[in-house]
Amino acid sequence: MMAPGRRSSTFTRLLRHGFTDPSAAERLLDSAELAPLRDDPVLLDALGATADPDLALHGLVRLVEAQDGRTARHELLDTVIAAKPLRDRLLGVLGASAALGDHLIRHPRDWHALVMYEPRDLHPGVEEFERGLEEATDPVSLRVAYRRCLLSIAARDVCGTTDLAQTAAELADLATATLRAALAIARAAAPDDAALCRLAVIAMGKCGGHELNYVSDVDVIFVGEAADGADEGKALQAATRLASHLMRICSETTIEGSIWPVDANLRPEGRNGPLVRTLSSHLAYYQRWAKTWEFQALLKARPVAGDVELGEAYVAALAPLVWHAAERDNFVVDVQKMRRRVVENIPLAEVERELKLGPGGLRDVEFAVQLLQLVHGRADTSLRSGTTLDALGALAAGGYVGRSDAVQLDDAYRFLRSMEHRIQLFRLRRTHLVPEDQADLRRIGRSLGLRTDPVAELNREWKRHASVVRRLHEKLFYRPLLDAVAQLAPGETRLSTVAARERLVALGYADPAAALRHLEALASGVSRKAAIQRTLLPVLLGWFADSADPDAGLLNFRKVSDALGRTPWYLRLLRDEGAAAENLARVLSAGRLAPDLLMRAPEAVALLGDGDGAGGGLAARERAHLEQEILAAVGRADTGEQGVYAARGVRRRELFRTAAADIVGSYGTEQSPAEADQGALVDQVGGAISDLTAATLAGTLRAVVRDGWGDTLPTRFTVIGMGRFGGHELGYGSDADVLFVHEPREGVDEHEAAKAANAVVSEMRRLLQMPSSDPPLLIDADLRPEGKSGPMVRTLTSYEAYYRRWSLGWESQALLRAEVVAGDPELGSRFIDLIAPLRYPAEGLGDEAVREIRRLKARMESERMPRGADPTLHTKLGRGGLSDVEWTVQLLQLQHGWAEPGLRTTRTREALAAACAAELISAQDAAILDEAWVLATRVRNAVMLVRGRAGDTFPSDGRELGAVGRYLGYGPGHVGDMIDAYRRTTRRARGVVETLFYGAASV
Repeated sequence: MMAPGRRSSTFTRLLRHGFTDPSAAERLLDSAELAPLRDDPVLLDALGATADPDLALHGLVRLVEAQDGRTARHELLDTVIAAKPLRDRLLGVLGASAALGDHLIRHPRDWHALVMYEPRDLHPGVEEFERGLEEATDPVSLRVAYRRCLLSIAARDVCGTTDLAQTAAELADLATATLRAALAIARAAAPDDAALCRLAVIAMGKCGGHELNYVSDVDVIFVGEAADGADEGKALQAATRLASHLMRICSETTIEGSIWPVDANLRPEGRNGPLVRTLSSHLAYYQRWAKTWEFQALLKARPVAGDVELGEAYVAALAPLVWHAAERDNFVVDVQKMRRRVVENIPLAEVERELKLGPGGLRDVEFAVQLLQLVHGRADTSLRSGTTLDALGALAAGGYVGRSDAVQLDDAYRFLRSMEHRIQLFRLRRTHLVPEDQADLRRIGRSLGLRTDPVAELNREWKRHASVVRRLHEKLFYRPLLDAVAQLAPGETRLSTVAARERLVALGYADPAAALRHLEALASGVSRKAAIQRTLLPVLLGWFADSADPDAGLLNFRKVSDALGRTPWYLRLLRDEGAAAENLARVLSAGRLAPDLLMRAPEAVALLGDGDGAGGGLAARERAHLEQEILAAVGRADTGEQGVYAARGVRRRELFRTAAADIVGSYGTEQSPAEADQGALVDQVGGAISDLTAATLAGTLRAVVRDGWGDTLPTRFTVIGMGRFGGHELGYGSDADVLFVHEPREGVDEHEAAKAANAVVSEMRRLLQMPSSDPPLLIDADLRPEGKSGPMVRTLTSYEAYYRRWSLGWESQALLRAEVVAGDPELGSRFIDLIAPLRYPAEGLGDEAVREIRRLKARMESERMPRGADPTLHTKLGRGGLSDVEWTVQLLQLQHGWAEPGLRTTRTREALAAACAAELISAQDAAILDEAWVLATRVRNAVMLVRGRAGDTFPSDGRELGAVGRYLGYGPGHVGDMIDAYRRTTRRARGVVETLFYGAASV
């Protein structure tokens, strides 16, 4: 009887060593069977190191009891005491696998398989396993021998002697040896059949990839041929009988369990097709009928048993089909759809526990790796491994996957596969579901080395790795570059100099010799950078060619790459992030403006990615955020000049963002302008540039005031946006039309206040126009009272006096678009209140005022149209152009704004929609005017994007005109259609203007 003090001490020690039932463990330790081990000081340590100490101890007692006689028991116990490797292996298996513990009880002498005799036994290969199975002459003895070999693999695994990759390879080697032994048994049972045929067994799936699970179907394909002189039909029948017998030997279940199911459903036509085919029949099927997934499956094909020569011939014959499968129509899309279908078919109750098929599971890693292999492996033979981790390493070494991404995927895959192994090992059952029972989770966690809080740690690590896998799977598996590479013609992924020159000519490059020099500079060498460029360039060449000036696109890409050559994230961005590579290709080949902006600060290429992080992506930023960033930059600057330099840098970056988004949204769409939502694009561009201009002015004003007057200017000061600026309709080449208003602070002399206000304006204009790598921002105050001859800045009182006494009709019209954009908001608000009666006169305009506006418009058309300009193609002053639409809308605002609140807006399209809603214009006429205004605005934007300088008419240069057409949605050869459509659209608009504005109908 154990003393109470000793019992308490033992109980505590057992708890500390991980036992969950110390009382039962204490009884077992005191049992007669373990008497020789009772005083062994390391026994508890050895049990505590197992996944389940209770299970290990119970299994040890059962194993001792199962030994045949006293001598056998003492041999086992003496070995456990004296041989630490044996003790750790035996207890490790007993604590991790109830199924292997049961096997040891049925075959008590099999513990000898765990004794390590020589170092070479650490990692046995196929031949070693074949020796372990050679005495098996029937299915039952084969199953016993198989479990004995499995016991040694599991022991090395749970003790950490082998890692995941080695364990999976050993399991595949054991499967190979088992298939060979099973085939030998089948041949011995039917020697006549064996004499008639040659039969090769091709391993597929994880067995073929040398990465098998503990319990898994072993996927195979059978290839048969007639032996010399044998009839082919009879030979195939004999081969089918042998293959069927082999499958039964491995799959049938007895008291020893089954080995594993042999699954031949990956064969041509699946379970409906013949079990055995000749090589020529296989080849004919894959050439004519195979689906995309069947080529993906063949990636892991490996001959493992039977006729070696026939098996190798099978793999050699089908390999070219596998490595050209990516050239099939919709290959990438089909693989992606198949993966989605797998996830969709998981029962809802199991999806969160599905370790293999669920989101963030093992199949996500495998599908991503296989897709990358099949797309890029056509030209790069280093990627053609059937083993997932080896292939992932090759993809990283070749630059197809980022090194950091590859390390994370490797770690996650190893953890998830190890977790899967431990789940299967316990009962030797085929499952991929994470158990819900806490005891099971505790055992799995401890087996993976998680000992502090095994269940919580296991769940945390599992979810962390699954999250990494899901994120990287989405990033790699669905990136557009894959589909683009897959669509390249055979041989285009790696071009010789001659082939590259021919392709450049075929793609429409005007100077293929110069293009070749760019390609050589970008992709020559053995560096990782060059390897990634060699992946990117074949695709980029096609995207550049889908523009009016592919040569410029390639040249610009070389400039950007040279500028960012030492930046680690640049090529990684293009390879990995969404549509970044295609976006860059579109931007670089669409004209001069966006590339010029990018060359001044190439790091802005990061905006073309998926938009993760603050300020990323192409979506326009809100004015408040822009102003906050600019004001913060100004605040950090030491001088006003440095502050405005920083503000202009932000403006340049945001102009690039806006231009890039516009190009990406417009470029390369094979559709007519009527089919695209061009109005939304116009509104986005106009709003983004107007907000950016307002934020830049606010920052410049802050910098100038701080530099000259500290925190407080002697006069309150506000900036009023006018024209397109006030209307949120600025284009890329627009000046900022403004009025400046000030009001002396209390106690400040008016002369001093005016002097300060004028100094602010002068300094703002100077700083925004000073030579710099950033584009200037021109401030135009010509819409002020008295025009160019009037004072640059006026007080609010002066404006009131002028407008009360001297205001002309055109000034009221100009004030329709006045809006506060920077400076003192309260002063700006009072200015807006001041001008309200002028721009929305009570009871509208009188007949004389209407006639005056018409005369002014007619005179402007005749006097301001540039000499020689085609009035049907001039976007601003031409017939049905911007001026026609805007004056018509503004006349409606002047006449009816006092009564219709919807007309009280500075924005042309909003005012037009409000006039339609108020039934001041028919819906049809409003649509005609809106279409013409949007089209003319887009043409002006396109001209600036293409030429890098503003223009109001279509370019005369053919290449530039083609680029404008591509921006507007017209494919190559359709420039004439574009011009015709513009004339047709504006002609209809002019007809509406003649009616509404010039008085053919009452307005």
